[in-house]
Amino acid sequence: MDDTETSRRRFLAACTGALAAGTAGCSLAPGSGPSGVGERVEPTTPEGDSGSAAGDFQQFDQSADGTYEAVYRDAIGSVAQIQVFTDTAAGRGQGTGFVYGEEYVVTNQHVVDGAEEIALRFPEGGWLDGEVVGSDVYSDLAVLSVEGIPDGATPLALAESDPAVGAEVIAIGNPFGYSGSVSAGIVSGVDRTLQGPNRFSIPDTIQTDAPVNPGNSGGPLVTLDGTVVGVVNAGGGDNIGFAISAPLTRRVIPALLEDGEFRHSYMGVGITSVGPLLAEANDVANGSGVYVSSVRSGSPSDGVFEGTTDETTLHGQPVETGGDVIVAMEETPIPTRQALASFLALETSPGDTIDVEVLRDRQRQTVELTLGERPDPET
Repeated sequence: MDDTETSRRRFLAACTGALAAGTAGCSLAPGSGPSGVGERVEPTTPEGDSGSAAGDFQQFDQSADGTYEAVYRDAIGSVAQIQVFTDTAAGRGQGTGFVYGEEYVVTNQHVVDGAEEIALRFPEGGWLDGEVVGSDVYSDLAVLSVEGIPDGATPLALAESDPAVGAEVIAIGNPFGYSGSVSAGIVSGVDRTLQGPNRFSIPDTIQTDAPVNPGNSGGPLVTLDGTVVGVVNAGGGDNIGFAISAPLTRRVIPALLEDGEFRHSYMGVGITSVGPLLAEANDVANGSGVYVSSVRSGSPSDGVFEGTTDETTLHGQPVETGGDVIVAMEETPIPTRQALASFLALETSPGDTIDVEVLRDRQRQTVELTLGERPDPET
């Protein structure tokens, strides 16, 4: 048996122990539920169940052997179960968070949205009160102020860049109210754009096949070196979950702590990645770039970019023509709309003036764009 198989067997054994602790005193096992993470659901565990025993966890012990158990052991003390009470018919929701600073906890915006009261509990200690310091719907991130965080709950380290595709990860959280749960998988993709509610999108997300369920939202996605690479956001279906990237989290959370909000750059265009038909119809030689289909009147892009002017038919399908094709921003290649969204989120701020290279009438040229501030999402 190789080392990887041994590690997985030990991990499964650890999971069994954690699950047993989570179901203590409860006659019902978790049933099937909605695929979306962080939906308002009632815990299936008893109100007083802590999920796992308190322990004296050493944060990111570099002598650890890199197994799932070691990473879980080092991180679990810093991961909190969150219960949210609202004045809506649902009444109560749940999620996960993890320590960011001495008195701060990071979670998802949708976990605490509309909260009248927030309660948190770490493996070490009882329930604590939390208060929203700031939240951002466009990144689905929020930061809470929490007094009395246990000494063993130390901040988790956030990665400075996206992980490699294929890197092994674990997701720690409280699915269906089973606190201290862990699941394992790999990084399936990076630089994704996740469609959120209210017709906005979340840039620079991490895709994983680690199972995530309602209650996992806001929890850490951690590599085997103990680094948080994402904040779990949603489950998109079988073997597909998503997390807000650590680089975006590193940018948004300090702004939320300072101002209570994060200002996102805004262009004011309708865009789509250049596919085969768009490339053929608009003579885009390498089939790479972002097609501008429309420009919003009065937006920062008004008078800078040109949108669709005509339409043709290819293989029986209507295809837009005449719009600009964005190929680079500040000399950074922009092959897809996901790359454009990530560049804006990670590299720019409202008020910045940037050089944008476009294909217009089959000729390359550079235009200047002064970015605005993204408006409130439509409801």
